Amino acid sequence: MKETFRILAVNPGSTSTKISVFENEREVWNCKLSHSAEDIAPYDKIVDQYEFRRKVIVTELEKAGYLVSSFDAVVGRGGVLYPVEGGTYAVNEIMLRHVHEGVQGEHPSNLGALIADSFSRECGCPAFIADPVVVDEMHALARYSGLPELPRRSILHALNQKATARKACRDKGWDYEKARLIVVHLGGGISVGAHLDGRIVDVNNALNGDGPFSPERTGTLPVGDLIALCYSGKYTLAQLKKLNKGSGGIVSYLGTNDMRDVEKRISEGDAHAAEVYEAMAYQVAKEIGFLGPVFEGRVDAIILTGGIAYDEKFINWIKMRVSYLAPVLVYPGEHEMEALALAGLRVLRGIEQAKTYNPAIS
Repeated sequence: MKETFRILAVNPGSTSTKISVFENEREVWNCKLSHSAEDIAPYDKIVDQYEFRRKVIVTELEKAGYLVSSFDAVVGRGGVLYPVEGGTYAVNEIMLRHVHEGVQGEHPSNLGALIADSFSRECGCPAFIADPVVVDEMHALARYSGLPELPRRSILHALNQKATARKACRDKGWDYEKARLIVVHLGGGISVGAHLDGRIVDVNNALNGDGPFSPERTGTLPVGDLIALCYSGKYTLAQLKKLNKGSGGIVSYLGTNDMRDVEKRISEGDAHAAEVYEAMAYQVAKEIGFLGPVFEGRVDAIILTGGIAYDEKFINWIKMRVSYLAPVLVYPGEHEMEALALAGLRVLRGIEQAKTYNPAIS
């Protein structure tokens, strides 16, 4: 078996594209490409940006001395596809068609499969995506909401949650496939997942209004009052959707989604900002406790990750309320580039077999 594999990880965002080169587990080069409003203005749809983004990636790689032909695999951030179980997926024609069509909506991550596929075709190396946001491993009981027309859905920060869970298990000498973990991603959205034997069997819908409120999302709302608000005549459908995702949470209370600004206001004595911020931690703690029964109370660890996990004050508010349930491990930041590369590496080494994207709806 080849000793050193060179892997390219590609993570397209709304106004940036992150690229990293890994040699086995070690990141040897990275770059974050920013895209101005003028750069992307000519493209009506996100997938139309494909050629533009691919070109700037190739340019930066060549500047750094990396030829497209030098990679053993390319791994792109997974798109908003139909629901799949977690894992590493080989890019195939059905997947490419679905990201082109935007079957679950437009999202920059849809470009990941397209870009990975283009490199694969040029140099003959395999193309993958890994743990997209639509990972769905929920068990049957977790899907019930109380209304058949509105089943609970799994939409979460699967890539970072799974990567951080695996990292914590390596550090502790545990087997992720046998661990009992509650993993919390703390970012612009907040997802709290129950990881049981390597699967996320229950989780809040972090995108569309479920669980704790976050910097810019409302989380769960009082249903009766929400129905009344919808029919109050004060808001259009578009405005309500914006309130739920983009203008909710911290934004709705404090007018900002920048936690650095919130921390500054608190340090200057803003008692209202302090209370709102602590209320978000309180709701996160409640969501963690909500998952305790999933494990019948036997939890190996609670893992906190994401950008907000850098804030010790916020983390201590959570610890104060949940430490009775299990030890709390903190892994600040997002580990998406490493997660993408290691997903490809596991396949190249034969540790994991690449899965086939072939949803029932094709």
